Amino acid sequence: MASATSVKLDDDMKARVRHLAEARKRTSHWIMREAISQYVEREERREALRHETLEAWEEFRETGQGATADEVDRWLQSWGRDDERPAPECGK
Repeated sequence: MASATSVKLDDDMKARVRHLAEARKRTSHWIMREAISQYVEREERREALRHETLEAWEEFRETGQGATADEVDRWLQSWGRDDERPAPECGK
């Protein structure tokens, strides 16, 4: 269920939203909902990546196992070639 929420915009931003809504043949309400939705989705993905990165860093600190940047770079550069390399193994 949706509920109303107020957002205070300065006059310039309000005019920009209104102009974009007119150009897209949408309502200002639709533009703002879409913008918020896209922002929240992007930030959720960013937060998940940050969390995964911190977990990987903690695992590395505990085990000391990982691949060097050079190993990963060589692997990535081989993608799509006939002589594609296997993923580097994590070692100490």
